[in-house]
Amino acid sequence: MAGSGCQNRKMLEDYMAWLLVQYNRVWIPDSEEVWQSAEITKNYKAGDRFLHVQLEDGTELNYPVDPAALPPLRNPDILVGENDLTALSYLHEPAVLHNLKVRFVESRLIYTYSGIILVAINPYKQLPLYGDAIIHAYSGQNMGDMDPHIFAVAEEAYKQMARNNKNQSIIVSGESGAGKTVSARYTMRYFATVSKSSSNAHVEDKVLASNPITEAVGNAKTTRNDNSSRFGKYTEISFDQSYQIIGANMRTYLLEKSRVVFQSENERNYHIFYQLCASATQPEYKHLKLGSAEEFNYTRMGGSTVIEGVDDRANMVETQKTFALLGLKGDFQMDVFKMLAAILHLGNVEITAVGDERSSISLKDKHLDIFCELLDLNCDKMAQWLCHRKIITTSETVIKPMTRAQAVNARDALAKKIYSHLFDFIVERINQALQFPGKQHTFIGVLDIYGFETFDVNSFEQFCINYANEKLQQQFNLHVFKLEQEEYMKEDIPWTLIDFYDNQRVIDLIEAKMGILELLDEECLLPHGTDENWLQKLYNNFVNKNALFEKPRMSNTSFIIQHFADKVEYKCEGFLEKNRDTVHEVLIEILKDSKFRLCADFFQDGPVSISPFSSTINIKSARPVLKSPNKQLRMTVGSKFRNSLSLLMVTLNATTPHYVRCIKPNDEKLPFEFDSKRVAQQLRACGVLETIRISAQSYPSRWTYIEFFSRYSILMTQQELSINDKKQICKIVLQRLIQDHNQYQFGRTKIFFRAGQVAYLEKLRSDKLRHACIVIQKSVRGWLQRKKFLHIKQAALTIQQYFRGQRTVRQAITARTLKETWAAIIIQKCCRGYLVRRLCQLIHVAAVTIQAYTRGFLARRKYRKMLEEHKAVILQKYARAWLARRRFQSIRRFVLNIQLSYRVQQLQKKIEEQSRENHGLLERLTSLASTHMNDVDTIQKLELDLEKLTAQKRTCEEKGKKDKEDSEQKILKLENRNKELQEQKKTLEIKLQEKTEEMKEKMDDLTKQLFNDVQKEENQRIILEKNFQNQKQDYEKEIELLKGEIKILKEEKNQLQQQIQQEIVIQDGLKMEVGQLTKQAQKIPELQKEIELLQTQKLDVEKQAQSQKRELREKMSEVTKQLLESYDFEDVRSRLSTEDLEHLNEDGELWFAYEGLKKATRVMESHFQSQKEIYEKEIEGLNFKVEHLSQDINHLQKLFREENDINDGIRLEVSRLTSENLVIPDLRQQVSELENQKLDLENRLQEQTVKLKGKMKEMSHRLHYELEGEGTQRRSNEAQNKVNIKEEERLKVNTQEIEGLSNGLMQDETQDEVQSKIKQETTRLTVENMDLEEKLDMKDRIIKKLEDQIKTLTKTIEKAEVHVPNSSKEYIGMMEYKKEDEERIIQNLILDLKPRGVVVNMIPGLPAHILFMCVRYADYLNDADMLKSFMSVTIDGIKQVVKEHSEDFEMLSFWLSNTYYFLNCLKQYSGEEEFMKCNTPRQNKNCLKHFDLSEYRQILSDLAIRIYYQFIVVMENSIQPMIVPGMLEYESLQGISGLKPTGFRKRSSSIDDTDTYTMTSILQQLSYFYSTMCQNGLDSELLKQAVKQLFFLIGAIILNSLFLRKDMCSCRKGMQIRCNISYLEEWLKDKNLQSSNAKETLEPLSQAAWLLQVKKITDDDAKEICEHCTSLSTVQIVKILNSYTPIDDFEKRVTPSFVRKVQAMLNNREDAPQLMLDTKYLFQVTFPFTPSPHALELIQVPSSFKLGFLTRV
Repeated sequence: MAGSGCQNRKMLEDYMAWLLVQYNRVWIPDSEEVWQSAEITKNYKAGDRFLHVQLEDGTELNYPVDPAALPPLRNPDILVGENDLTALSYLHEPAVLHNLKVRFVESRLIYTYSGIILVAINPYKQLPLYGDAIIHAYSGQNMGDMDPHIFAVAEEAYKQMARNNKNQSIIVSGESGAGKTVSARYTMRYFATVSKSSSNAHVEDKVLASNPITEAVGNAKTTRNDNSSRFGKYTEISFDQSYQIIGANMRTYLLEKSRVVFQSENERNYHIFYQLCASATQPEYKHLKLGSAEEFNYTRMGGSTVIEGVDDRANMVETQKTFALLGLKGDFQMDVFKMLAAILHLGNVEITAVGDERSSISLKDKHLDIFCELLDLNCDKMAQWLCHRKIITTSETVIKPMTRAQAVNARDALAKKIYSHLFDFIVERINQALQFPGKQHTFIGVLDIYGFETFDVNSFEQFCINYANEKLQQQFNLHVFKLEQEEYMKEDIPWTLIDFYDNQRVIDLIEAKMGILELLDEECLLPHGTDENWLQKLYNNFVNKNALFEKPRMSNTSFIIQHFADKVEYKCEGFLEKNRDTVHEVLIEILKDSKFRLCADFFQDGPVSISPFSSTINIKSARPVLKSPNKQLRMTVGSKFRNSLSLLMVTLNATTPHYVRCIKPNDEKLPFEFDSKRVAQQLRACGVLETIRISAQSYPSRWTYIEFFSRYSILMTQQELSINDKKQICKIVLQRLIQDHNQYQFGRTKIFFRAGQVAYLEKLRSDKLRHACIVIQKSVRGWLQRKKFLHIKQAALTIQQYFRGQRTVRQAITARTLKETWAAIIIQKCCRGYLVRRLCQLIHVAAVTIQAYTRGFLARRKYRKMLEEHKAVILQKYARAWLARRRFQSIRRFVLNIQLSYRVQQLQKKIEEQSRENHGLLERLTSLASTHMNDVDTIQKLELDLEKLTAQKRTCEEKGKKDKEDSEQKILKLENRNKELQEQKKTLEIKLQEKTEEMKEKMDDLTKQLFNDVQKEENQRIILEKNFQNQKQDYEKEIELLKGEIKILKEEKNQLQQQIQQEIVIQDGLKMEVGQLTKQAQKIPELQKEIELLQTQKLDVEKQAQSQKRELREKMSEVTKQLLESYDFEDVRSRLSTEDLEHLNEDGELWFAYEGLKKATRVMESHFQSQKEIYEKEIEGLNFKVEHLSQDINHLQKLFREENDINDGIRLEVSRLTSENLVIPDLRQQVSELENQKLDLENRLQEQTVKLKGKMKEMSHRLHYELEGEGTQRRSNEAQNKVNIKEEERLKVNTQEIEGLSNGLMQDETQDEVQSKIKQETTRLTVENMDLEEKLDMKDRIIKKLEDQIKTLTKTIEKAEVHVPNSSKEYIGMMEYKKEDEERIIQNLILDLKPRGVVVNMIPGLPAHILFMCVRYADYLNDADMLKSFMSVTIDGIKQVVKEHSEDFEMLSFWLSNTYYFLNCLKQYSGEEEFMKCNTPRQNKNCLKHFDLSEYRQILSDLAIRIYYQFIVVMENSIQPMIVPGMLEYESLQGISGLKPTGFRKRSSSIDDTDTYTMTSILQQLSYFYSTMCQNGLDSELLKQAVKQLFFLIGAIILNSLFLRKDMCSCRKGMQIRCNISYLEEWLKDKNLQSSNAKETLEPLSQAAWLLQVKKITDDDAKEICEHCTSLSTVQIVKILNSYTPIDDFEKRVTPSFVRKVQAMLNNREDAPQLMLDTKYLFQVTFPFTPSPHALELIQVPSSFKLGFLTRV
């Protein structure tokens, strides 16, 4: 191409000759290392034939040079190791090779940019570079901002697709073993991670799942790679309008079918065959009849059936899982496995030679049978046509036998054909699984295709591969040229056409008309076409006619093509056969007739799609199915590959390409070993060097004006720096420094430099710095020398002075001069002594006089002061005594008033209760009278019935005698049993007595400690308790005996009922019984007498109660008189001030006594409340049983009329039972007495608690324990009483039944007595039930009485505490509201409330306090529904406002604070002791009374945690964009800029950030967060936790950026980071947040910054690094050391040996191998309980809240 290239080249040669001076370094070709570095030892002059250099090993060499091709210059060390090769000043092959080697070997960096190419070197080692944390770190980042990475390329493609709505392509190429498949896999994984859809289809997982399947059927082990892709693949990942993955489609190219039937040494077949063989023993694969891989020809041919470190069986399981994930279930999988197994068995079919022209297959061949069985084929036909072929001519059809070699080729061709169809079928089904219903918006294509290949023997496959690479290289060259042109036009740079290599001629040689491919297809159409004929045609057409085609000198079977990468010699053998790819038609017909559907469909003329989705899916495969068996119409492999390649190029040209070139560093697969020869060869082949060459021809180095100014400001003069426009400064400086204006160009935003100019500027800069260092060193050294000289000079002068003085003294001293001198000294001494003594005497006299007057004055003043203090002490003594007496008297009167008022109220309540009891007894008497009248009526009815039955009684007397004898025997048994029970009763009484004695001892000890002044009353109480317990136990035991007897009576009753049904009704017996009933009627007066006795007993009880009341009143009056006489109450009260009363309440015993009494009353309340509930249940049960008894009585009366025969034995049993029941009245009396005694005991205990309030607190715990024990005994006794009452009622029923049965048999007076006693007992039992009910009522009254006493006592104590009368209107901390106002409260107080209007001049958490005051009101009303409704709407309202403002930091902060305060209010006022410790008495009074809201507390706690984490996320999202620019990129320390050349990738950044964040921006944002949280009243502990979380995020993001940005790992950047950390620490100190542990979260970052600054040379340095960097893991330390990049030539790189040394020292550490910190990690939040100091009664609702409908209570 035309241009000024020659002129530029000449100027460049002159310029380089000027640079070839001493100490500069150049690159010299080397046979082993390709290029070797050397240093110039003598200046080079134009025309010299030799260049004098010294190699790195010290060898001096005279290197011959050609003036037209001088050796390339080496870049300054400062530019070595750059992320982008285009940032190098000198762009040539040795610079590229050296840069890659330094990055790969020393820095362990496998990725490097070369313009638009990402160069990826295979490390042959697992690296921690591909985790999700790395993906998230690269997501959203500009491509040049981070270290080179495959994720950066994927992010750039994704971002450009989203921004420009244009399809993208990522082209991954390289040699086998270079890592193409892994790179393509990582790009797809990146897209699946960053573009996850919200649906449940898991499309991303399906896209990733396609990789293991295609690798299983398309990858194999080769000598270069254990997992080599043997086909090309282009995967289109489809995205919708929201740029989320919706599906994918895959195209494949040129599968290596020959590998199915042939593998070279140390190679394997496709992985799927070995996976099947490894799983052959599994039950589901038994029918395939497989064995180990060594048993099959197609898998053992390479001699290597196992890959080290690979488990084929586990991989088989993984393959099945991915099949299932794609929806390809078991039936499909088994069909595929059948086809694969059939191929293996086909390879083992033995073909034997029959002579030289024939071959045959035995019909008994086992593998042939299995092959035909699996594919359901005709075995005989298959055996015949594998050894024969059919030749069809125009006149006849000839069957021709084949030799053994031809038959083997036919067998192998069939196997390849079957596998090829199977491969395409699997790809088709994968595409169907990845299809999507909608329309794709955009797509990103990932091309994983083979790179340029050249082997010792190259065949048809290498020819097609290199042809494809020629097409890709052409597309790449055009794209690079286009980008260069766009860049120049964008910057308004005049540009000329660049001469770059165009490989169109090679492409035309291959694919043009009458090209290599067309000649090959033409030869394939000929029936007798051969490889040799085709090759001869190539010789004739191209030799000496096309410079790119050559004929080898020593071979007639090969040809050479000059590709863009290298010359390749191809061997023509097999070209035609591989291009035809034919199988004999007869074999295809046999396969068509297969009953195995999958096999038959493979070979149909018009293949029918197996999937129902075939009509909608568009399969773009490079291998379409054969359309016709006609040879003339059949496409060859070359034609199909050319068509598919053309389609691929159309697709790539319609997209924006991104290039990844994978490099294989060595052939031995050694980790981090760099073979320069192999790498250079691959760099030439993959187009990297061509990109470098194109860039070098123009302006390869490009700097922005800001970068240039920051880097080279040291070269500017003061006059130039005074100009305000930095762009103008850069232009002036460059025009001064570089005289040749053709060496640079000024663009709009950048400066463009030709090759070498940046190195020249770097040299000027280093020279300037070196000169400055020399000046500084000169000045410092001069100052040090001057300082040293002056010190030596002063020392010399001192020595001279001393020496000269000594010499003068020696010369001047004689004997006379010594005497005269001595005499003068004596005279001077005496004279001076006299003068001094005289002066001293004068001073002494004056001092004594002054001291005398001063001491007298001080003594008089001290005396007056002591006299005044003495008088004041006397006055204070009398005043304090008077105040103490007045305080004491007021306290005494106050205590007496409390005692008197309490006792009077207690006595009044006792009188009221006694009157209520009397009224209850009257009611009981009236009820007994009414029951008595009813009984008389029933007796009269029974008399009438008995008159009718007396006639029937006579006939039953004989049978009654027999029954009498039986009953007597039963009675004897019962009597014996009764005796046994009585003995048991005695033993139990003994045990009970022992227990009561123990209880007596305990109670004696308690009463001695508590009630020393009332010992007599305590003894009486203990005696009463003892009697009560004994009598209770006796009563329980007797009732148990009755219970057993009642059971026996029930059994006898059943027997008697059966006998009664058999008896005949006799009227005579009834008449006799009527007479007996008349006698019983005469007994009624006796019942009346008993009632009168009960009335008299009641009167006696009332009299006793009145007498006790009188005694109590007399005692109270005596006590009050004594107190009034002994104390002047009003005098003491008047002397006490309010402060004295407060001190009394704090230090005295009044509050102490009140607390003890309150605890005791709480215990009594709980105890009596439980008793009340038990008694209520018992009363309900008794009422139900009374109704049941009345029904039973009516039923028995009916039975009584029907009964005819009554036994004499029953009368005897009744008499015995009546004798036993005589005990019941005694028990009833004992129970009543015990209950009365218990009541008296409780009253006395209450009186004693009032009298001994001072001692109650000390023994409250013991008393509480004893009361609980007594309560449990009472409960057990009451439960037993309940059981006894039930048994008594059953006994009553039985006795009535017996009474009805025995009325017909009683003839004498004894019978009348028995019946009268039975009735007496029944009446007594009913009276006893009534007594129990009365006792329950008494218990209720006692409970109420105690509650009233507690209330009165608390009121009096509160009055005593507060001596100021209350105001007329006192608030109690509630908000009255109506249930229909709940929605208005939530709307105004939560949903519509704005934080900015609340936090000003208001208490923190005001809405929370108002909400709790409403909760208190609902609790005060004891309305559960109201409370539940209000809590639910409150929680829902908070959730709604948080959801609506999920991104509003102020709103989240405000409601986090209020939710926290609301939760604390629910705890503080819950009534639980652990939350009431810090409450005031008034706050304790405001506790909730009726409801336990612990469940709502848990709900609020969970809600607060949710709000907190959302609040943290909002803060992180706000500050995250500022962190890296502000802390890492911004230079807070001016003058230590670390900018270096950035290369092409920085310019290709897709986003230009105009807003620059600084450290001040971060601090301002943190201050905004802090001030907002403080204004909203957020608790300090929560605030500290939030700050700690933010500081952790800052440290983690900066540290992760350091790991991924090599350009930031420098000493100067470490200084910047440490400076910024100090700013953060100062901010913490300024906000008083040192205790938040936020500083500790920055420790890893601080250690990383220290590591960048510390010296890294010696063993001591390595040891110091290991000891200091404790918060960094081994991987992180090594990564920082490897990434360390010097900014200037004065800095030294970290040597690999030093890194290995540090790594060895750190091997003992047990830390995680993870490189990146998890920026999403959240610390666990804790909500401390902080009680609110604000009184609820003082809170007022602002009018701005619009809550006027609420009323303060």
